[in-house]
Amino acid sequence: MAFSRVSPFRYGSLSSLIPYVSSPSSLSPPVRTFSLFASISTPQPSPPSLLTASPKASDRWRPMCLYYTQGKCTKMDDPTHLETFNHNCSRELQVNAANFQHLQSQHLDFFLVLDLEGKIEILEFPVLMINAKTMDVVDLFHRFVRPSEMSEQRINEYIEGKYGKLGVDRVWHDTAIPFKEVIQQFEAWLTQHHLWTKEMGGRLDQAAFVTCGNWDLKTKVPQQCKVSKMKLPSYFMEWINLKDVYLNFYKRRATGMMTMMKELQIPLLGSHHLGIDDTKNIARVLQRMLADGALLQITARRNADSPENVEFLFKNRIR
Repeated sequence: MAFSRVSPFRYGSLSSLIPYVSSPSSLSPPVRTFSLFASISTPQPSPPSLLTASPKASDRWRPMCLYYTQGKCTKMDDPTHLETFNHNCSRELQVNAANFQHLQSQHLDFFLVLDLEGKIEILEFPVLMINAKTMDVVDLFHRFVRPSEMSEQRINEYIEGKYGKLGVDRVWHDTAIPFKEVIQQFEAWLTQHHLWTKEMGGRLDQAAFVTCGNWDLKTKVPQQCKVSKMKLPSYFMEWINLKDVYLNFYKRRATGMMTMMKELQIPLLGSHHLGIDDTKNIARVLQRMLADGALLQITARRNADSPENVEFLFKNRIR
């Protein structure tokens, strides 16, 4: 099947409508209980067997406000802005109750779908919180991340090459904050959702990260922590590699998100390699697997005494 192409819609053409806020970046927005999505997504419905009824024709697709996903939208009272940009796309990840007939009882209450962006340093940190019982999106944490060991010229070149072609380079420059601040805000978000507390430390409470591969948490987060001169947080000690669960559940190999979506006949939404869009698409694969009856279990765990050593818990896994 053919995947949808990236929309030619660019933020640069609507510069007068884009909100900008210069408030202190350390302030974390309040907990929200709706699902959020990325900016220049091409509207493509998922298979009717998984999603609820199609939205009304009047609810036309609009690009997501990426200031809003980071709690920095200042134009929520501007009718033109609200008409141009979407601020609530929960319907795109709603599931049909009929699919619950195969839903297994999970050992966890929540799945935290994570897909980082950035090869040199982390540039984007998006997490979607999925209810394991209902498959609904509970909340989103999304931050753009400013590199700490790159010159401004190198950062500008890096961001232009990464996000300029997607039309979101301006919002990145307006909102990106250092990784340490991102982690501080993320920990506040985890605490607000009662998934982890700084006082107790340790692993997540009845929740686990879900990634498409081991790179995000096995390799990239520890690398970034070293660059940012910080200790690896305790909640990054274990995770679920969706590719390994996919292999053992469907008995077929999928090397990445695009392969899983193609085999499950799930159309691509948004821009591949825009972290928030990839996280959303991985969440859609997760929802489909849950609806099909998959049981998600931890696939990788760090050694508590030697965190650099990772044990892979599935005999059959993607290497």
